[in-house]
Amino acid sequence: MNSLTEKQKMVAGLDYFPSDKTLVADRFSARTQLDRLNSIPQDQVKQRANLIKTLFGSTGKRLYIESTFKCDYGYNIHVGENFYANFGCVILDCAPVTIGHDCMLAPNVGIYTAAHPLEPTLRNSGLEFAKPITLGDNCWVGGNAVINPGVTLGNNVVVGAGAVVTKSFGDNVVIAGNPAVAIKHIE
Repeated sequence: MNSLTEKQKMVAGLDYFPSDKTLVADRFSARTQLDRLNSIPQDQVKQRANLIKTLFGSTGKRLYIESTFKCDYGYNIHVGENFYANFGCVILDCAPVTIGHDCMLAPNVGIYTAAHPLEPTLRNSGLEFAKPITLGDNCWVGGNAVINPGVTLGNNVVVGAGAVVTKSFGDNVVIAGNPAVAIKHIE
């Protein structure tokens, strides 16, 4: 039986070593593209969008990301139509990040699929694991909010500024706090 590559393990949510030469090369390639993206003037909308479309795994036709934007790989990010990310967005896409149509990320939003073992010896070994994150259609994530590994948010979810989202929520809710809790249902 063939063993899985570190990249296959990473995307599958298994323990993997991020120091693997393929993963290091993939991150370097993404950073090179991000350096280019973040240096393109904001008014060159089409050029910026075209670069994002080559970096991401899939996109809608219309999207815009303000500089500076950071991610690990890019190819694990999938965004729908009319995606917008404000200044300082960070997406650690070791596992797939799927974002629906008509979603907005406010400044300094962090979407983190990467995680580390709690046990110190394993953590010190360099092992990591990742869990996918999914945001439904029409989500709005407030400034400085953090979406943690394994979270799924339904359609029409609003995440309050500064929220730390540690668990999944269904459709039509406003969530806020640390850890985030549902504070309102949207009719």
